[in-house]
Amino acid sequence: MELRLYDTLTREKGALTPIDPARVRMYVCGPTVYDFAHIGNARPVIVFDVLFRLLRHVYGEQHVTYVRNITDVDDKINARAAERGISIRELTEETYRNFKDDVAALGCLPPTVEPRATEHIEEMKTLIERLVKSGHAYVAEDHVLFHVASMKDYGRLSNRSLDEMIAGARVEVAPFKRDPMDFVLWKPSGSGEPAWPSPAGIKKPGRPGWHIECSAMSWKLLGETFDIHGGGIDLVFPHHENEIAQSRCAFRTPAMANFWMHNGFLQVEGEKMSKSLGNFVTINELLKDWPGEVVRFTMLQTHYRQPMNWTLSGLRESQKSLDHWYKLTGDSAPGYLCADAVDALLDDLNTPKAFAAMHELRGEAAKGAKPAAAALKASAQLIGLLQLPPAQWLGFRPASATVDENKVVSLIEARNSARKAKNFKEADRIRDELKAMGIELEDTKDGKTQWKVAR
Repeated sequence: MELRLYDTLTREKGALTPIDPARVRMYVCGPTVYDFAHIGNARPVIVFDVLFRLLRHVYGEQHVTYVRNITDVDDKINARAAERGISIRELTEETYRNFKDDVAALGCLPPTVEPRATEHIEEMKTLIERLVKSGHAYVAEDHVLFHVASMKDYGRLSNRSLDEMIAGARVEVAPFKRDPMDFVLWKPSGSGEPAWPSPAGIKKPGRPGWHIECSAMSWKLLGETFDIHGGGIDLVFPHHENEIAQSRCAFRTPAMANFWMHNGFLQVEGEKMSKSLGNFVTINELLKDWPGEVVRFTMLQTHYRQPMNWTLSGLRESQKSLDHWYKLTGDSAPGYLCADAVDALLDDLNTPKAFAAMHELRGEAAKGAKPAAAALKASAQLIGLLQLPPAQWLGFRPASATVDENKVVSLIEARNSARKAKNFKEADRIRDELKAMGIELEDTKDGKTQWKVAR
């Protein structure tokens, strides 16, 4: 089986040839733990979980190392802890627990290693010392800065001009910088902020910049050069561009990772997600009204590199599809994997094409083909779906749903009476009233009416 992936750096698809076939190594940038993760954050978590599952399928579970970091030292964390009047440690612990619970509910496997930035300060300082010694970084006013002009091919990943990079980086104007593009590797800490003894002969305690954290953790856990580095498209510049600069210059290597993978942007109902527009949705909020697999199914309907439009109608369609899949597969054991679905995934995680193959299996299963139902279950489980017992799945009720069951039953009886009297206008009116209450009806062949809360 040949796995082909798109590399943001070369802008081409290529076959993955692991540096060490006995240990395929992947690093993905994780959350900064200061608040609940939003649905935009959910996309890379789900995308790279699918890749992790596929790598385990191709190379074996024991031969894949997946590192996803936790950023637990950052200016946003300091500000939020002060705002809430709690300690930084208390904030990061609480937020990390929430994140773990949320992504587990999305059906994501735990990474092999989940390092915290604060556990790798010494590695960061070692890299900084190397960069200063080699002339790629310098000390100025208790800061250590990377000198971008010292790296001739800086900017290859984002493929931007100097002016575009300056604008995109929102460059901090500081008189002690040699060049506007130079970025912080280490900075002094203020009163009450996290602080460690500084590198490069600086006497004042300080803390690391964001970019150096990932370079240090990936080096410590995966080596100077590894197979895959992933994250959202928003991280291409400046974060990943700066990671490449730090790591390559510190180790004098031609590459930090052999493949750079990035998922596309996510919009909500056609608009950029923002608190000011009132369309900012956290994973935690979504999970109150939808099972995690519905969120996952919806995310994977769009190819990971394409921009995605997140809609309520999309969630509803995913819910209907999964309801049907669960009914068809029931308690059957997983069967063979669908070759077309696997081939689609091996072609740069083409999940829409994989879903098309699984929908064909669904059609065969609906006609009573048990092998097709078993294959559907196995293929869906490969990407983290159909993980629950059917009874648990079908018994889900939204936490926000407050349904007066007596009223629902009364309206259904009134509707059935109207239908018997051939007063179809009134029957339709009652159905619409129930629909407005969030109730879906299903009239069975034996004349009964079943109902459920719409999700």
